[in-house]
Amino acid sequence: LETLQRLTEDRPELASVYAALGDALRRAERCSEAIESYSAALDLVDGDQNRYWFMHYTRAICYHQVDDWPPAEADFRRALELNPGQPQVLNFLGYSLVEQRRSLDEALGMIEQAVASQPDSGYIVDSLARVYYRLGRIEDAVDPMERAAELLPTDPIINDHLGDIYWMVGREREARFQWERALSFEPEEAEATRIRLKLEIGLEAVLEQEGGVGETQ
Repeated sequence: LETLQRLTEDRPELASVYAALGDALRRAERCSEAIESYSAALDLVDGDQNRYWFMHYTRAICYHQVDDWPPAEADFRRALELNPGQPQVLNFLGYSLVEQRRSLDEALGMIEQAVASQPDSGYIVDSLARVYYRLGRIEDAVDPMERAAELLPTDPIINDHLGDIYWMVGREREARFQWERALSFEPEEAEATRIRLKLEIGLEAVLEQEGGVGETQ
């Protein structure tokens, strides 16, 4: 970081240096500073060139991390203008719309397109199951959720999500098995606490406590 910061002072005309600094700051979870670096880089380039889609994408991720959604969405959509069909952008934007309960039909189209492009990405397939759930198509969510768990068998969140879907379609014994399995992969403590509570009182009771009856995380 120190080297890159010095380089921006020595070579302020190089967009690549600001972009590299932005990447390093993003990985260090210093997203507000990363946004400034990405913005400086984008100010130095021809923004209509397709190859700069990635900076819009990474800056969008940073805006999302600091809970500033309008510019995040604008950057995601600009990235798609520059690189139509890019699966990671489609998934992140679609997933974010699902989490906000917005434009669910559009989100479904984006994630279906992302899955078609990268059918072996467990995280993208997980997103497809999530959007089916939000649309009330719970039975449709089972197959992609099981596929995501096959692709990422040791991911605690994926196994937790599969447990939730099983519970909502009445397969409670299998749901409990998946939640126990999720715990065995050592999720973050907040997630582990929530999973243990689901095992104790059931998913509906947890959702009711959280004020979100009928919704999974």
